[in-house]
Amino acid sequence: MPQRLQACAAAIFLSAIAFTVAAQSVYPTGTTIYDPNRAWSGYTVLSPLGTQAAIVIDMNGSVVKQWEGYVNSAGGPVRIFPNGVVMGANGTNPPRQESLELIQRDFEGRVLWRFDHNEQIQTRGGTVWSARQHHDWQREDFPAGYYSPGVRPATEGSRTLILTHKNHSRQNIADAPLEDDRLIEVSSNGEIVWEWVASDHIDEFGFSAAARNAIKAAPGVNAARGSFDWLHINSATYVGPNHWFDEGDRRFAPNNIIISSRQASFLAIVARDGKIVWRLGPDFGESSELRAIRQIIGQHHAHIIPKGLPGAGNVMVFDNGGASGYGFTNPTALNGANAFARASSRVLEINPVTLELVWSYAGPRFYGSNISGAQRLPNGNTLVTEGPNGRLFEVTKEGQIVWEYIYPVFSGANSSNSVYRGYRLPYDWIPQIERPKERAVVPPPLGNYRVP
Repeated sequence: MPQRLQACAAAIFLSAIAFTVAAQSVYPTGTTIYDPNRAWSGYTVLSPLGTQAAIVIDMNGSVVKQWEGYVNSAGGPVRIFPNGVVMGANGTNPPRQESLELIQRDFEGRVLWRFDHNEQIQTRGGTVWSARQHHDWQREDFPAGYYSPGVRPATEGSRTLILTHKNHSRQNIADAPLEDDRLIEVSSNGEIVWEWVASDHIDEFGFSAAARNAIKAAPGVNAARGSFDWLHINSATYVGPNHWFDEGDRRFAPNNIIISSRQASFLAIVARDGKIVWRLGPDFGESSELRAIRQIIGQHHAHIIPKGLPGAGNVMVFDNGGASGYGFTNPTALNGANAFARASSRVLEINPVTLELVWSYAGPRFYGSNISGAQRLPNGNTLVTEGPNGRLFEVTKEGQIVWEYIYPVFSGANSSNSVYRGYRLPYDWIPQIERPKERAVVPPPLGNYRVP
């Protein structure tokens, strides 16, 4: 190769390295940035997809606790309650993306509670009981599933909201069997005390005639499952106590439930009588307020920011990008499915009454095409999980990253560094662990970085 071409190739190679390095600071894994004076320090709970465990790290990225027996292939968060009690999903039913049970353990790993008696299903090992849980679950006394001042969820006695699947045919909706979304509420003794099925409310989701026609044709039927995952609801969260309800707006009753449909690009609040009482999307061109927000695509982790935190009462959602939406036919979506596409992500905070876009983050080279989420922290910062890349970072209101962590790739059949979601919690919620020493991490200037 001529010397000039060699030099050009080297320059292109180094530019590619610099681009990659800038996207996740300079280290391949672990904590890459940590400013103890500006971050809200505590433990971070990880729900990784590539390992069968619930993992807790400190601010410097050291693993301080790990519970085995939480198979996360179905997707879903692991949560920790005070005194080091952990809860999450376990068990798989391939090819379906769902878990067999929810299980709660104490710090030492002893089982405190489990639920699987939702439906009997056929697996490769025979007929078993299954929760059929997918993507989310929630405790009634822990509304958003993450820490807020003054809230200490109990380890027993509370109801549990579970997002599940229901397979059936609804000819008025689609010409193929549905893999429908069903919410169930389970008492502490395992009794199902409330349920809601998405297909019963299709007329309330704001679909246009074109969208209904696209859904009716059942684009994207999963051949292995033999069903059409028409909405792909990926989060279901109690609204929780909030000032809107205190001021008389009953749409925001604390025990109502906010859901997110990835495939159809809408958020909605389900009231206890089953009706949809609030909705955002699917068409973000309907008003000047929605146009200012711009189209939300493939979103995850929609929730109301809990009381006691900056922005309390606002909706927070991880707007993934990727592709989603029904009925907006264009040259790249001839069947009217996945008409919206964007190869970048945003975190949005929205006033649910005025629809004002209060805050957003859309930093450089920020893209998590699936999974992911965001948590408002007590100091006003936001903890973001860019799930597919195993990247978690804490960002200030001004957009400055003050903590960043890259989850490592583990070898094996399910090798991946994807993290479904991460949550930050106070040190004193796990008193069994000695509080770690916090050490600042300052990345070196990019000009000093060298590839070994």
